[in-house]
Amino acid sequence: MLNYSVDPSLLLSSVPRGTELDLWHDKAFVSLVGFQFLKTRVFGISFPFHRNFDEINLRFYVKRNEANETRRGVVFIKEIVPRRVIAAVARAFYGENYVSLPMSHKLLATDQNSTAAEYAWKSQASWNKLQLWAAGKPELPVGGSEEQFITEHYWGYASQKDGRCVEYRVEHLPWRVWRAQSSWFEGDATSVYGSNLAATLTCPPTSAFLAEGSPVTVFRGRVL
Repeated sequence: MLNYSVDPSLLLSSVPRGTELDLWHDKAFVSLVGFQFLKTRVFGISFPFHRNFDEINLRFYVKRNEANETRRGVVFIKEIVPRRVIAAVARAFYGENYVSLPMSHKLLATDQNSTAAEYAWKSQASWNKLQLWAAGKPELPVGGSEEQFITEHYWGYASQKDGRCVEYRVEHLPWRVWRAQSSWFEGDATSVYGSNLAATLTCPPTSAFLAEGSPVTVFRGRVL
């Protein structure tokens, strides 16, 4: 997870109806996240050749009040997966902005106390990569920390073509995380994210984490 503090005005046009930007210490963040889906099932069904795959997404953070509850959620600017069928299913059920591109990943344990990770995708003629090196042991985020803010949003929100918003719940245990010792993005992401956000990614990230992950359930969405 490579995290960038950005001018909120870059995100306002993408905030779904009924939500507002969720800020951490008055800062708006976007995160470039690479991860693996493993043993994936859709409505309990596992599809051959579509169980294990990579995803890279660029996301930001919003919140919504429902009765006496503040629902803190994620909005995906773009999600990249390696297979067209996966992208089509996600667009159909959640209205998310999925695309299919060639992808790769590397996970390396350099020694007993350090780990390196790399996720990449190919856009047009070039490869784009996010890379991270972490040392030590992972820990649960401290309450109120940046790590908790980035990793513990348990709702998803997606604007629809008709202007409405789909809300869905995401359930998982809190993740243990490493704070990165070094991290960077390299490539030209303009064709995927547009010039303004691509320019953000060329700057050093404000912070970067590596998370262990866990079993995750994504519930069926509802239109607000």
